Amino acid sequence: MILLDYPYVSDFLLDTISKFELPVIATKNALELASGRKVRWISESEALEILQKDPHHPVYTNSENSVQWIKEHLPNSSLYDTVHVFKNKFEFRRLVADAYPEIFFQAVALEQLDQIEPENLVFPLIMKPSVGFFSLGIQRIDRASDWKTAVVNLKSDISTFESLYPTAVVDSSQILLESYIEGDEYAFDCYFNKDGNPVLLNILHHTFSSADDVSDRLYSSCPSLITQMYKPIMDFLEMLGRKISLRNVPLHIEIRKKGGKIYPIEVNPLRFGGFCTTADLTWYAYGINSYLSFIQGIQPDWENILPPRTDKVFSLILLDNQANIDPQEFDHFDYEALLGDFEKPLHLRKVPFDKFGVFGFLFTETRMKNKKELDAILYSDLRKYIKLRDRPL
Repeated sequence: MILLDYPYVSDFLLDTISKFELPVIATKNALELASGRKVRWISESEALEILQKDPHHPVYTNSENSVQWIKEHLPNSSLYDTVHVFKNKFEFRRLVADAYPEIFFQAVALEQLDQIEPENLVFPLIMKPSVGFFSLGIQRIDRASDWKTAVVNLKSDISTFESLYPTAVVDSSQILLESYIEGDEYAFDCYFNKDGNPVLLNILHHTFSSADDVSDRLYSSCPSLITQMYKPIMDFLEMLGRKISLRNVPLHIEIRKKGGKIYPIEVNPLRFGGFCTTADLTWYAYGINSYLSFIQGIQPDWENILPPRTDKVFSLILLDNQANIDPQEFDHFDYEALLGDFEKPLHLRKVPFDKFGVFGFLFTETRMKNKKELDAILYSDLRKYIKLRDRPL
């Protein structure tokens, strides 16, 4: 069944729900989000009865906000236990600690950050809310002398986003300090099927503009990446499955790879990439409907999917506000100019800047020999597309 919630649900997900008559829980927010669509609704009481009888019944949600519904209605269920151990990054670190003894991690109350002596910590490290989403509040700290500035920046970030999400999604009361993990970063969508076996749906390389960059600007996928990373990731998933029983559970996972070893950054339960991004890109890139694959237990036929696409790179581009534009001064974003800078845009997703703090998302297809267009957008602050209001003389 599908649990829809704000802030965003894509047309592709809604089309999938309608076409394949996937059951959707009739919450107030879901009824609003799917208004005017042909939907196979099931009541909240019916959904709860199904989940109480079958704790492993497949549930997919498009949004982190849906965690709040599970917390309120199923607080003592195995479903909520699974959500909790992954949503709370400190609990997740404890779950896999014996597989990664070299990783330092520590949970600290927000109000105690000012009392920490940074000279006693091991740098570089990452500081972030233990329960978080969408890179919110993440601070990389390279040396003890940067500690106070990072704490100030974190508190500033928290004051900006804490009112936007329920505490089940972003809870800044507890802060996680953990080793900064070197290596290339990847994100992927997967699910554990009814028998507890992992199924991989995509792999994307998360590219950064610098060592200090913690943004989500560019994620790219290509057949050679999937071929190279498939076995290491499946080995990692099998290890995870030995740590915690997972059946009919979708996951969006971020990892880093260094020296042939995979290190988990975070595991997001019950969903794929936020804002319906990575799952929708998987459809545009590889013709794989990730939502349907999970609900119906379909495994991608990678041997036949990849060969026709060997010279292509498929990218997810976040049009974020790296230029730090004041929403009060913003007039509009020149999407047409943006599209003109790419050889084959696949899908443009416009979102209201004043509501989401970003200008949208762009999915693209790029020939291997033309990856310079991806480099250009990675290093751009997007000012060339941002139009400001005219100031009175």
